Amino acid sequence: MAPIDLTKPADLGYSSSVGTEEMALAESSSPAAGVDQPPPRRTYGRRTNYSDRWHNPDGSNKYTFAAGVGFTSPTGATGKELGTSWKFQVGGGYNFTKKFAVLLQYDYDKLGLTGGNLDRQFNRYSDLGLVDNNGNPISLAGLDGNAHMWSLTLNPMYTYYQGDAFGAYVIGGGGFYRKVTNFTLPQTGVYCDFFGFCYQFTQNQTFDHYSNNAGGVNGGIGFTYRLSRFASQKLFAEARYVWVDNQPSTNSVASYYPENNKRTGYFPITVGIRW
Repeated sequence: MAPIDLTKPADLGYSSSVGTEEMALAESSSPAAGVDQPPPRRTYGRRTNYSDRWHNPDGSNKYTFAAGVGFTSPTGATGKELGTSWKFQVGGGYNFTKKFAVLLQYDYDKLGLTGGNLDRQFNRYSDLGLVDNNGNPISLAGLDGNAHMWSLTLNPMYTYYQGDAFGAYVIGGGGFYRKVTNFTLPQTGVYCDFFGFCYQFTQNQTFDHYSNNAGGVNGGIGFTYRLSRFASQKLFAEARYVWVDNQPSTNSVASYYPENNKRTGYFPITVGIRW
């Protein structure tokens, strides 16, 4: 075959899929008449933007919710007065990005009373010589009690690792905490049903109550497991330390349980789901 003549433009044989507008533009922008030029390239966005009412530009949901249950273990001086018990948590907030969110949370931490705590209260009440409305001594047999802490806190959360399934985050914050302690005694009553049959029953009733409001802080670490690669729902398990700055208040005047006004520290462990 004859050698190619490089002094003449070659027929590039463009596909018919090239539009007439592109061909016209190519011909008009040709440096020399009759010289074929490739059509101009179309430009596309370099990053996909998912931003809308419910999603951030990085594809994360703007709003997040969580619910969980677990147990609470008092520590330090608090552990001498209160015992381990259960808890539950609900919350919701806003995801600024895939990594950073702020949650508003409500926590209810049930706390038992230790045996030493109840024995001390028994002695305190016995020294008072309590009597009922008829002047009869009140029996302290069966003295019991319970305590709990409920809180409303604002908590920033930062996810420092997120794989296809597993993730890890740190969380901390602070807010309002209310500490409540009740002491109970068994009371006997009579219940009569619709048919006129009456039954005697015994149940614990609160006869002494203490509460204390204070500010507190918390912080901890958590781990997540995504239910599927494309799902927003995640199981989570987290551990935190909570410190509440309880101080003597007007409720502690003539109080027979000053321990309710002491600073409180405990470890809540929570497992649940976040979406």
